[in-house]
Amino acid sequence: MRGSRASVLLLGLLAGCTGPYIAPLLPPPHREQVAAAYSATWKALIEALAKENIPLRVVAKDSGVIASDDFVTTIGVYADCGRFGDARLEGEALITFTVFVNSAGSNGTEVQINAKMRTQAHRKGPSGSLKPQPVFQCASTGRWESNLLDAVRALVRDSRG
Repeated sequence: MRGSRASVLLLGLLAGCTGPYIAPLLPPPHREQVAAAYSATWKALIEALAKENIPLRVVAKDSGVIASDDFVTTIGVYADCGRFGDARLEGEALITFTVFVNSAGSNGTEVQINAKMRTQAHRKGPSGSLKPQPVFQCASTGRWESNLLDAVRALVRDSRG
């Protein structure tokens, strides 16, 4: 009985040293309007994704949906994967997204980007080796979505000449 109490106390002390895992807050889907017609926005969106070499799984112009396969990014750039105490998770994250494109009539085109991210290989803080398990859900920093829509707007502007 005395040994099991000591084991429980020791495990409790060790668990307290690592700090709890704090997950990032998930943002809502990224929504913006592009001041161009649906066809021009669609063409620019496809071109921007091709220039970034993003692997696409679904491209359906008639329904306005584009979905990607997983692609890898560095944690902290496009993905926030949380932290353990004061140590942020570092390493690689897998990103997949779905883009919805709708005509907004004379107001241009509405674009919504839903991103889903998870760790692929991570470590706690800047030292140590990368581990694939456990897998943690990540939240978008919003940078990838903003960069994509900035590229779309620039391509639309350039096509108008």
